[in-house]
Amino acid sequence: MSFISGEFALPIFEALDSPHHWRPSPLAAGPFAGLQGGAVASLLTAEVEAQAAARSWGMAISSAAWFLRPTPMADLRSELRVVAEGGRVSVIDNTLWPVGDDAPCATVRVTFSRERAVKVPGFVEARPTPVDPTQYPARTLHLVTGRKWFMDAMEARLGDGVAWFRMHDQVIAGAGPLSSILGPADWTHGIARPVQNVVADPNPNLTVQLFRQPIGLWIGVRAEARWTPSTGLGAASGTLLDVEGEIGRVSMSVVLVPFPKPAMAAG
Repeated sequence: MSFISGEFALPIFEALDSPHHWRPSPLAAGPFAGLQGGAVASLLTAEVEAQAAARSWGMAISSAAWFLRPTPMADLRSELRVVAEGGRVSVIDNTLWPVGDDAPCATVRVTFSRERAVKVPGFVEARPTPVDPTQYPARTLHLVTGRKWFMDAMEARLGDGVAWFRMHDQVIAGAGPLSSILGPADWTHGIARPVQNVVADPNPNLTVQLFRQPIGLWIGVRAEARWTPSTGLGAASGTLLDVEGEIGRVSMSVVLVPFPKPAMAAG
């Protein structure tokens, strides 16, 4: 079986008339200033994946994203660069700027590999253990302001130590399987947050690695996180799953930031 694209509403990023130019919808927003990192990483990775078939790059097996500064809710432009095209492995970079600004806000490096069966005597691949995420209760997360944001682009459920997500809005038209995973994977540090509602914990990077393509639209994250408040740093990682078992891993750094103090009422 293979990745199922499913039926989606309008894409989260609209392609503009100029090539590699994009306009984010309100669903790309993060909880604070600018766009959600998972949405940005998904956009850049999806744009690279869209070229994979024509270039015979194979399956996207890894995406490593760096969030260099907040990405604004504004028209954006991207630029792809082929780092290496090999017989088995290819590596492609994609960088994002606000239109009219020379300082990049995010970049990804996507690794592709052509699949090739290898016989390993005595090795037995794990048998699938199907799960139905809809058996678990749904979770709804809304901002205090009530405005739309990236979490509204997906359904979330929690059960048996795994947070399950299903995107119901596509990042761009024709997005591939790896880009569909980055949005859910970007919540890993929040799922396993050691302490709630004390500090913000943004992740300046995000790395996802796959060893097989997901089946269906549900993506599960079995997450863990570690914090060191004395340094203001942390890390999070997790196992990624689909409805039939493990598909890969996610990891990210975490920077601990105090919540802004509430404004004092005028006397």
